[in-house]
Amino acid sequence: MKIVVIGGTGLIGSKVVNLLGEHGHDAVAAAPNTGVDTLTGEGLPEVMEGASVVVDVSNSPNFEDAAVLEFFETSTGNLLAAEKKAGVGHHVALSVVGTGRRPDVGYFRAKLAQEKLIKDSGIPYSIVHATQFFEFARRIADEAADGGKVRIAPVRFQPIAGDDVARTVGRTA
Repeated sequence: MKIVVIGGTGLIGSKVVNLLGEHGHDAVAAAPNTGVDTLTGEGLPEVMEGASVVVDVSNSPNFEDAAVLEFFETSTGNLLAAEKKAGVGHHVALSVVGTGRRPDVGYFRAKLAQEKLIKDSGIPYSIVHATQFFEFARRIADEAADGGKVRIAPVRFQPIAGDDVARTVGRTA
């Protein structure tokens, strides 16, 4: 089965591509560096040819509230339109646990907008929700560093390994 992985060269996407390939699927890594740009639509018609499933594990390059919303609305809209035209039978997206509980967070609002576009598309879909990845814990601490101290908000934090997320996304696909 041909499965297109949008964001297929990133942390999770590359793992999903490898796992699907190990299980005999034709897993195609689709990303700007492979000639597929979901923001402009470049390469989407070609990569969708013959695809049964599309997995979207892409992420915004900019996390400012308006920019991240624009990324997910534009990217997802272009992706879903290309899937419809190609007759793709299943859309799988990676989202974040708790998006509906924190509408004050711009990134979560953007992911909710993405989920709504997917749900309203008419394409059969699955949305996998995951917590923050272990692989980002160092960056989170670095960004919270203030001199010799690390100041992190008093919130619960339950990271998951990227390998576990990739396995779940791959099984879902």
